[in-house]
Amino acid sequence: MSWSTGLLGFAAGLLISVATAPVGVSGAVFLLPVQISVLGVPSPAVTPTNLLYNVVAGPGALLRHHRAGTLRGPLTRLLVLGTVPGVVVGAVIRVFAVPGPSVFRLLIAVLLLPLGGWLCLRTLRRASRTAPAREPSARAVTRLAMAVGVAGGIYGIGGGSLLGPILVGRGMPVAKVAPAALAATFVTSVVGAGTYALLSLSVTGDIAPYWSLGLACGLGGLCGGYLGARLQPRLPETGLRLLLGVLALGVGGLYAVQLLR
Repeated sequence: MSWSTGLLGFAAGLLISVATAPVGVSGAVFLLPVQISVLGVPSPAVTPTNLLYNVVAGPGALLRHHRAGTLRGPLTRLLVLGTVPGVVVGAVIRVFAVPGPSVFRLLIAVLLLPLGGWLCLRTLRRASRTAPAREPSARAVTRLAMAVGVAGGIYGIGGGSLLGPILVGRGMPVAKVAPAALAATFVTSVVGAGTYALLSLSVTGDIAPYWSLGLACGLGGLCGGYLGARLQPRLPETGLRLLLGVLALGVGGLYAVQLLR
């Protein structure tokens, strides 16, 4: 890795995490197109490289949430218990069943476009009524976390960028979801990166993460995540919900455009 590539990766991780950490997203899902299109990371190595980014970047925002006392509560435990086994399954599927970049981009576009649109519409409707939406049960949250863990293992995003929009759309406040989603992303990324490292010992091809680039992006995310977590209490709930929806729409749209080229 050249110095210019490392600096570009650091800057990308910093800027993305500042914008996404307030809504409980590590930024890995937005780092994917940068790694593929700008930094030239091949598939499927881009997935474990993104998980490595989450591992390095995660402690920044988590440290801030820990100091604020927002990491305590059952939601964090439920998300971790569900996403950890799911990410292992997702990593295996990514290596053996979904190796192509076109299929990879299609899955992201199909998932994030409707998810982002749904969250934006639900947020706007919610702003015009007084009755809050009913939050999902603990069992539903665990099942959702497991399914999202599988998707996160496939995409290399840890699952937080999917859990955040879904749980917030179901009526949970962003201030409650964001710390738990970031914690689940960090834990599952550690497990996922380890799974890919083990798979690389027995499977040929670009399976192992690009260590130096992942570390460079992660250091940028470490700084940006802490700053983004500090910004969260100063932002209105409706604005955070719309930001989460718009970010999901933006990534889904980007991959859809790439598929049409």
